[in-house]
Amino acid sequence: MSPPVRFTPIRMHALLTRRRLADNPDQHRDYTRYLAQRMGPMIHALMLVAGLAYLVAISAGTLVHASPLSWSLRLAPVLPLLLLAALARRVQQPRLLSLLALLCVALLEIGVNLDGIGHLPGQPWIMPGLLLPVASSVVWLETWDFAIAMALCAFGPLPMLLSSATSGMHMVQYLVYMVIAIALSAVLRAFMTRTLFEQYRLERQLREQVNTDGLTGLLLRNRFLELGRLALCDISRQQKPMCMLFLDADHFKQLNDDHGHAAGDDALVALAATLRAQTRETDLIGRIGGEEFALLLPGLNLRQAGERAERLRLAVHSIRRPDGALTVSIGIAECSHVGEAIESLLARADQAMRRAKNGGRDRVVSG
Repeated sequence: MSPPVRFTPIRMHALLTRRRLADNPDQHRDYTRYLAQRMGPMIHALMLVAGLAYLVAISAGTLVHASPLSWSLRLAPVLPLLLLAALARRVQQPRLLSLLALLCVALLEIGVNLDGIGHLPGQPWIMPGLLLPVASSVVWLETWDFAIAMALCAFGPLPMLLSSATSGMHMVQYLVYMVIAIALSAVLRAFMTRTLFEQYRLERQLREQVNTDGLTGLLLRNRFLELGRLALCDISRQQKPMCMLFLDADHFKQLNDDHGHAAGDDALVALAATLRAQTRETDLIGRIGGEEFALLLPGLNLRQAGERAERLRLAVHSIRRPDGALTVSIGIAECSHVGEAIESLLARADQAMRRAKNGGRDRVVSG
């Protein structure tokens, strides 16, 4: 029987985010955008409920006690709250969404102060302020907005507390209740964050499995063409060159026939590792067919791509197969005009690779 799993949400969250996100800014941004997409509707709904709840609370409060402030002044935060809720429905940028939620909390704290004016000592005027940390605990996308929100909740009612004849006992009571509310909020947020991160991680793994080759870990043909299409558009706007390399492992069928598919798989894995070692972060690498691979090289002209291909051809010689060194035939094609389709560029590189095959293999040919 496997040992029981120990749930330590705050520690688990720290480990997950620190190891997998902090060292990878791109993945951190992707994760934050994912949170904004998943939690955006909930943030909008909670902001809308907050505005309507405040309206109901103020209306009901007029029946309980008289206030020195006019009813219209105490209702002043309602319209901004509803406007923020309407804006949140259209916002997808994570940081802006967090700022809107923080503004909502600030307006609610202003409302708590306005509604508290005129309360007699001992009345439960502070309860709305104690509910805010817990009610908003699950909507914060990052640590910074959670910390600011909790500070607003803790210090927001202080102007009313300090300006009224609040006894020391009520002040201590408020501080104890607020500490408990914020601690509970931290626990709820930790559980929510861990759950969402695990969901994000699993969805990311599924996307990678769909888009990458299980043996080599390289992009599959369709995903390679999809990303290549986007890269081609970007490089065309920048008016920079771009080249495509098409590689084919020489005599690969003979390797499979003579030594088995396991030997062929080992050669493909080693070839994929060599391709990664020889390319930049901006390059795209895809497995187009069985032993066929393609590299998209943004920013390189035909001469530069030829030098890169030659280094790659020589690097592949270090891969040993049972019957000798592995070799590849490489074809190169440069994007000829603005608007050329990625399929056309790949086809021209494929044709150049076939000429390399026909010319004796283990060579580079430009299209």
